[in-house]
Amino acid sequence: MKTIEVDEELYRYIASHTQHIGESASDILRRMLKFSAGQEAKTTPADAGAQVAAATAAEKAPVVAANTARDKVRAVRELLLSDDYAEQTKAVNRFMLILSTLYCLNPKEFAAATDSLHGRTRTYFAGDQQTLLQNGNHTKPKHVPGTPYWVITNTNTDRKRSMIEHIMQLMQFPQELTDKVCGTL
Repeated sequence: MKTIEVDEELYRYIASHTQHIGESASDILRRMLKFSAGQEAKTTPADAGAQVAAATAAEKAPVVAANTARDKVRAVRELLLSDDYAEQTKAVNRFMLILSTLYCLNPKEFAAATDSLHGRTRTYFAGDQQTLLQNGNHTKPKHVPGTPYWVITNTNTDRKRSMIEHIMQLMQFPQELTDKVCGTL
């Protein structure tokens, strides 16, 4: 396996195309490029230009689909029923799984929701660990898997519930589902 470096903007674009938790960047890129394992790369300059144009158009297109709200609800319900979620014995681990799922469902809405979420003296979300450490000595920042975000984790469970509720409300989830998710923390 080879390692490549990509800038933050490209990473977010790739991550925004995640279809399920745990999907690797390689899987996402293979799907986006319609490239299967063992296939020989045969791209002409014209093909490459068409792929870039298609990716650019897709990025600028409005994210509106008839089943988007239903799909988001289904994805969160599937998370709550998943073995991975059920196996978590600590609220902080369930909190991190919920955050990862919400980000994967709509990175732009997640970003807007977390930008407006902070305490009186603390920043709850940031793009790096240092920003969170600067706003408190004992914040215990953790990286939210599959996202470019870090979150403080030494808050009590009620605060974690409040954070999830805020994000889900701004992402326009039904209140019933929001309450159910918060109740599992």
